[in-house]
Amino acid sequence: MTTANTNFNLLSFIFADLARHPVRVLLFLAVLLSAGAVILSAHHNRQMAIALEKLMQQQDQLDVEWRHLVLEQSALTEHNRIETLVEKKLNMHRPQPGEEVVVRIK
Repeated sequence: MTTANTNFNLLSFIFADLARHPVRVLLFLAVLLSAGAVILSAHHNRQMAIALEKLMQQQDQLDVEWRHLVLEQSALTEHNRIETLVEKKLNMHRPQPGEEVVVRIK
């Protein structure tokens, strides 16, 4: 016998055996497909977990920055600071009672 003839006989035997048991072949293919689906699902789940972790870190950074900005805003809007800046830069002062002018609208 030649090797080509042996290969042909082996292939025909395999296909004949597969044809006799189609349910087993379908179940085997279903197992392979479900295994592939599990692998893809696990990979997708890991990618989503990584993305979530990055977003949570970004949220924490933004929260810290927001807190710093709130502190800076409260420091910049203190009355004493504004009054000092107005006196120094604009040469303004609080009016004396005699300097006040009352305007009445009828």
